[in-house]
Amino acid sequence: MGLDKGIKDQLTQYLAMLEADVVFAASLGEDEASVKVRDFLTEIAEMSDKITIQDRVLERTPSFTIEQPGQTSGIVFAGLPLGHEFTSFILALLQVSGRPPKIDEAVQKQIKAIDQPLHFETYVSLTCHNCPDVVQALNIMAVLNPSISHTMIEGGMFKDEIDQKKIMAVPTVFLDNEEFASGRQTIEQLIEKAAGPTSKEVFADKEIFDVLVVGGGPAGSSAAIYAARKGIKTGMVVETFGGQVMETLGIENMIGTLYTEGPKLMRQVEEHVNEYNVDVMKGQRAKDIRRNDFVEVELENGAVLQTKTAILSTGARWRNINVPGEKEFKNKGVAYCPHCDGPLFAGKEVAVIGGGNSGIEAAIDLAGMAKHVYVLEFLPELKADLVLQKRLQTLDNVTVITNAATKEITGSDHVEQLTYTDRASNGEFTLAVEGVFILIGLMPNTEWLQDRVVLNQRNEIVVDKHGATNIEGVFAAGDCTDSAYKQIIISMGSGATAALGAFDHLIRS
Repeated sequence: MGLDKGIKDQLTQYLAMLEADVVFAASLGEDEASVKVRDFLTEIAEMSDKITIQDRVLERTPSFTIEQPGQTSGIVFAGLPLGHEFTSFILALLQVSGRPPKIDEAVQKQIKAIDQPLHFETYVSLTCHNCPDVVQALNIMAVLNPSISHTMIEGGMFKDEIDQKKIMAVPTVFLDNEEFASGRQTIEQLIEKAAGPTSKEVFADKEIFDVLVVGGGPAGSSAAIYAARKGIKTGMVVETFGGQVMETLGIENMIGTLYTEGPKLMRQVEEHVNEYNVDVMKGQRAKDIRRNDFVEVELENGAVLQTKTAILSTGARWRNINVPGEKEFKNKGVAYCPHCDGPLFAGKEVAVIGGGNSGIEAAIDLAGMAKHVYVLEFLPELKADLVLQKRLQTLDNVTVITNAATKEITGSDHVEQLTYTDRASNGEFTLAVEGVFILIGLMPNTEWLQDRVVLNQRNEIVVDKHGATNIEGVFAAGDCTDSAYKQIIISMGSGATAALGAFDHLIRS
């Protein structure tokens, strides 16, 4: 197989950064998968005199640990860490060698304070762009705390385990053989689930902010940067940095950038935020906002932050179809990310609900893996761009069904059928599918604001041209607002607008 020249050139630079000798302790057989892993490890070991390979019997074959001689790190890779997981492998290699992980000191203290043994296993696919965040977070926890261990399991090489455990979404994390988490998770969220939530006392000494941004997507990040550049005290309450953009792969309409991907873009944005004096409070979720002497933002842990102005940039999430079976079979056949979960449905029949750009792009991607793809559109015709529709028409294993109102998703322990009604004839039909991908647009994350700010009929925050809401000193930006169009670049612009509006308000106050 062999690594291509570009990867090897990049790898050479990283291997030069190793702080100490490293051992690949590998459990390998004579099977094809083991041969691939052996070739991978051998090729890398030959590139550095600090790396050696040893044979060892591990729980899975093929698999290998990364550790310093005579020590254990608790990090295991079962399968090949290529694709999106190659970065996870490189970071683990550097961190095990002694190079410190780039995380907040407060987060490091939380990890080191965990005093119980925790053994995590994460099932991934190499095409999943959410999986590396989870793998890298758990690897860091294993590096920093000897009581914690973590195994990444590549689903393609351990398909029997995937089938046996009925895993139909990645990443799926098990803790001590019990399902622990599924989907994208930050290191803060994983720590909270494993060790309990951050105490509200941590926030007790926070000074009053000039601007407090709620949300960490493109709008919130832009707002924080613009506010911090004014030299005012700026904070961010962030549940997951990156927001919905972390679910987006190909981005070709970011002016000045021909092509990028959501996770890469938001990593760059986060680095930009960190260049300024912004108090970023990750893993936190706001549950209330009110106006007293100052604007008060209450967090779910009970802490109350005070600020002179606030910018709401809570973004949006995938819209649900709200039919029986959707909630019950989430991650058991019901999915929202074809890039992450598509490979788990290779050779199976699946349905895509939604005929807009997102739905048709998903159908095109899935057609290359699935046995057959059914596209269900509620309206009489597809809404996607014509170029996507033409591409879809060239695929033999795709069936488009219009005027289709999804009625129910059924199955035993996973999805087995989807029932829909033909809106033209009122006839009821059933499709035998094992996966249902729902892509019918976004809905704003504003439920907690129902009785606080003025919302429109779509539950979007109503703002003026300065980004101001009906509450004095409270602004809003991005996909949670009534902006006419939902685009990354528009969200960034609205974040800047709201920050400038907040700054003008502070000057006038």
